[in-house]
Amino acid sequence: MKALKILSAAALVFLLAGIPARRASAQSPESQPTETVAKPRKKDVPAPDATSAPDAPSAPAAPSAPDASDQPKIPSQFSKKGKEVPEGTPTFRSDVTTVQVEVAVLDNKGHFIPNIKKDYFRVLEDNVPQQVSTFSTNSEAPMTIAMVVEFNAQFQRIYSQGWFETLTAAYGFVQTLKPEDYFAVVAYDLRTEILSDFTTDRQKTYDAMQRLRIAGFSESNMFDAVSDMAERMSGIEGRKAILLIATGRDTFSKLTYDKARKSIQEAGVPIYSISLLQALRIMADASMSASQRMDFLQADNTLNTFARESGGQAFFPRFTGEFPSIYKSISDALRNQYSIAYQPSNQAKDGKFRKLKVELVDPANGNPLRITDDKGKPMKYSIVAKQGYTAPREVE
Repeated sequence: MKALKILSAAALVFLLAGIPARRASAQSPESQPTETVAKPRKKDVPAPDATSAPDAPSAPAAPSAPDASDQPKIPSQFSKKGKEVPEGTPTFRSDVTTVQVEVAVLDNKGHFIPNIKKDYFRVLEDNVPQQVSTFSTNSEAPMTIAMVVEFNAQFQRIYSQGWFETLTAAYGFVQTLKPEDYFAVVAYDLRTEILSDFTTDRQKTYDAMQRLRIAGFSESNMFDAVSDMAERMSGIEGRKAILLIATGRDTFSKLTYDKARKSIQEAGVPIYSISLLQALRIMADASMSASQRMDFLQADNTLNTFARESGGQAFFPRFTGEFPSIYKSISDALRNQYSIAYQPSNQAKDGKFRKLKVELVDPANGNPLRITDDKGKPMKYSIVAKQGYTAPREVE
């Protein structure tokens, strides 16, 4: 066992030795396999109709890679965009903004706390209490989830610990989905590749995940991949989330950390992060340089920030045996949310970021709500919700 730990630590140190600060160029494509998750797409592929079926296939591969901003929206049956209005039909404009907030209340063990009434919730926007207009708890509604997976030659080399851990996390989560849930698979290294658009056909999902075998490049464009998926999903209605399986490192994105963070806040899609290689990092800690150690600390902070500010959660498992409990926590948080909507008192269309805070209070006195367990003892709890939204701008 001691020898195994030494070998594992040595392997991670070997990988860490090749970590650049932030390289401007990639590995030569000629030296890579032809079938990788980084296979580029055509630029001239027409955008799919937003009202088309969710099972529409991805665009075919081509010699050059497009910009993430050039790619069309992922089709979804929940999208209302693109529907033609019959000629002569009267149209109306509404100046009222409605804000939707998905809230999960969890105990100190991460379990969802049910049966909390509407009157106990208080929503603050920029510290101003808001009047809740609608409140629901529909746990049977289908979910729309995009799984974004880091898959590069730095940490996911075939048969390595990172490769095994990544596939275990990805395949394990797919098995927790319900038949009516829509699911997309996205992988990234030097580029972002949509392996499977949203679909309820699990065979298409597993076929797409067969591409997760041989990594192509050693770079990671996590900021670009996550921001692009969040923006694509922002127009999808219903329960939605991004599952991010990654080390948290970014070496090649066009977006900076601050721009990616702002983009995620504006999209309002909760991100649930599962960190990779925690155990190997612990074993190799004594052999890491200060810069390498800081690199991974920043990676953990990024995963945690993206999750917290989007209304999701971040998990840092040390063993693959922790994955089932993580899947359950994510499923409980998504399927047992309290859905709250309100019309903000500040209706100014100024494009500014508004801070949100959701509290549980006793309506009789306004004090924090006291929740007890089955034995009548006070229970500690946490509230998971997005931390804000960006107000719309006035359209001239």
